[in-house]
Amino acid sequence: MTSRRDFMFFTGCALMGAAGVPAAQAQAPRRREVVVNGKRVKTIDVHAHVGFPEAMALMGMKFAPPQLTTTMQDRIKAMDEQGIDMEALTINAYWYGANRDVAEKLIELQNNKLAEIVAKQPDRFVALASVALQHPDLAAQQLEHAVKKLGLRGAGVGGSVAGLELSDPKFHPFWKKAEELGVLVFIHPIGTAELKNRLQGNGGLENTIGNPLETTLALSHLIFEGTLDRFPGLKICAAHGGGYLPSYAPRSDHICLTFPDRCASVPLKKKPTEYLKQLYFDALVFTPEALRHLAAQVGPSQLVLGSDYPFPWDANTVDHIMKTPQLTDAQRVDILGGTAAKLLKLNGG
Repeated sequence: MTSRRDFMFFTGCALMGAAGVPAAQAQAPRRREVVVNGKRVKTIDVHAHVGFPEAMALMGMKFAPPQLTTTMQDRIKAMDEQGIDMEALTINAYWYGANRDVAEKLIELQNNKLAEIVAKQPDRFVALASVALQHPDLAAQQLEHAVKKLGLRGAGVGGSVAGLELSDPKFHPFWKKAEELGVLVFIHPIGTAELKNRLQGNGGLENTIGNPLETTLALSHLIFEGTLDRFPGLKICAAHGGGYLPSYAPRSDHICLTFPDRCASVPLKKKPTEYLKQLYFDALVFTPEALRHLAAQVGPSQLVLGSDYPFPWDANTVDHIMKTPQLTDAQRVDILGGTAAKLLKLNGG
């Protein structure tokens, strides 16, 4: 049997079953099957988290209290309830301050454990590797090993690395390797420490505003600093609908028209908004209207399902895709899983 210590997952609250009974004690729910136009659809969640206390201990960090963890059984029950067939697991980067030796051990441990989870439940999980991006040459090696030896499907990275933007030339070896391998890189914010004082107070603004803002900054720098021109084959997916960038993207075009000198140091090959068409975004924007707008800005072909599980942001990620009337059935099928299957190279995709 799998021990609780073997598979411990980040969560914001204990998963609950019917009538408030903890999920571990509740009767197993019937697996929800998502159907579009009479056909069963395989749904793939590209934004799902996991963590391992053994790895965190290498940096002197403690895992969440036992009451805030879930087992593999809990997670699969939650997936069944939500209508999610498969999750792509990632770990939020907390190791960017680690020296090379610690980072090497930590990443090896995490990626091996991710591979173990996938091996135990290959029909329910794939995984994106952790990489020590603060040591770019090592990160490139770790990515290649994870993909070619462990069968992982890409990498998860933070929105910045120890104060440096992802567009910094220091990270070119990693981006080059990701492009060479043709694998997905999932960008998830890890916090905007420089704004900590302004984000204090009620409303959890470090998360509510700070996390989407970090993603907005990361993507904007990748565009304006020419990273996406240098590595046009990159497959990048941004968490939380890409932050604020898609909602106000035309301003990125107009900065270059209104103040052309501010776009002169790194000449771009196309308008800033056109780069959104080569990025991917999870659909974690909470409402059909928000999803309609996101699809209008970046194109439905660039969207994938994301839940942020086990953080309980939205248990209806499937439903608001299904309920967005402007989407065609074919577009819904792609957002629910078809596009992710291609990005993750599932079933020959």
